[in-house]
Amino acid sequence: MRVSKFPLVFGFPLILGACAAAVPGIYTEPKAGFSNISSQVTPAIGKRTAFAETQAENEALKKQVHAMVYRKTISADTAVQVALLNNKGLQASYANVGLSAAEAWQQSTPENPIVSIGILGIGAPELGAYRAIEGLIRSNVLDATTRKQRTAIADANFRQAQLSAVNDTLALANQTRKAWVDAVAAFEAVSYLRRAKATSDAGSELAMRLGETGALNKAGQAREQAFNAELAGQLAQARLSATRSKEALTRLMGLWGTEVDYYVPDALPALPRSVGRVTDIEAKALRNRVDLRVAKLGLEAQAKAFGLTDQTRIISDLEFIAGFEAEREIEDGETETVTTPQVEVEFAIPIYDTGKARMRKAELSYLQAANVLAERAVNVRSEARGAEASYHAAYKIARHYRDVLVPLRTTVEEEGLLSYNGMITNTFELLTDVREKLGASLEAANAKREFYMAQADLTAAIYGGGEGGGGAGGEGATLAAGGGAGH
Repeated sequence: MRVSKFPLVFGFPLILGACAAAVPGIYTEPKAGFSNISSQVTPAIGKRTAFAETQAENEALKKQVHAMVYRKTISADTAVQVALLNNKGLQASYANVGLSAAEAWQQSTPENPIVSIGILGIGAPELGAYRAIEGLIRSNVLDATTRKQRTAIADANFRQAQLSAVNDTLALANQTRKAWVDAVAAFEAVSYLRRAKATSDAGSELAMRLGETGALNKAGQAREQAFNAELAGQLAQARLSATRSKEALTRLMGLWGTEVDYYVPDALPALPRSVGRVTDIEAKALRNRVDLRVAKLGLEAQAKAFGLTDQTRIISDLEFIAGFEAEREIEDGETETVTTPQVEVEFAIPIYDTGKARMRKAELSYLQAANVLAERAVNVRSEARGAEASYHAAYKIARHYRDVLVPLRTTVEEEGLLSYNGMITNTFELLTDVREKLGASLEAANAKREFYMAQADLTAAIYGGGEGGGGAGGEGATLAAGGGAGH
């Protein structure tokens, strides 16, 4: 008994397989899509990023991070670089790009044919038993004819995943830079409050001594001591805030163990001498915003999905089954063999589901993606305008505190000291002048913090990574380490 089935059984799947496009090499690369991410991140924020897939790569990055932070006072740029190399959430985002590449690879690969072989009839041939061998191969025709569309959808999703990873990178950079500003500003506030507390301690001690001599009544003593107690509470709260701010920065950088033994400067950098206008900021934002490109790819993917739904609206599953059946029967000592070819086509009859509901869903999904893109474009323009306005306003306010209020308070303090030396004013008036100058310095430091926050928001409005949907870097002065040993 021989089953002659090879010409049709094996030839048809090969014909279908020939219809499939060759698998693009980009999907099969070890770090598929990452080079594209890196090439977009570096020009935007001037920092490199890395995707570690092996233990050796992780160890190498760990050594680099340790060298950058261990017992060192780090700048904002260093903090951002460490976060891009060491944040595990960012590594997970890069891994998601690999997953989307694998999905595109899978969609571009032909579906495996299903082969079935059966034996019918059991018994001794010499007793006239009937016996047949059946061999069938099943191949999904619709899989081959729609593979191009499905691969295009998967490719759009792959490109979208890359841009999402770029956006995640920019967002992390922006968050880290702002966390660094927060931490440094918090420690700068602590230093001003510590000086104010020292002045208050002197005033409280003087009030107590004058009270003992009867030169100051109880109300005056209580007033100085209450102020000193309030300032002590403010100083404790400021120290707690500084500790929390530094811990938030540590978390974004992904540090633990001995790597947390780093410092930040005691004060933010001085304000730049001037800040210029960003020309055509709306156009720059529309051209560079990564989240806007993600929305565009989402619309493209929905368009391709709509085409696939339209193509399979009526027939959602179509299979071709081919094979041969060989039968052998022995009767009266004679053997008779009959070979019969078999060809079957299987498909679902659209009696209940005519595909209209799926078409409606596809139409609405496309409409939804189009509206999301339109809204994103409007928001990007608004965020860019608002960020530039806030940036220049914050600079003017910080300049006002630095150039007007603090010098005036300094003059009051100096004149008060001269009057005190000339026995014109008393000690408590002098202490009040010192406190008010320290208060003005504290307000100036906070205004400076707001400026650097606005600077980060401006670059995020251009490239993405901000709270509205995108990153940091690029425009404006780069933050450098401030003075002092740090914390």
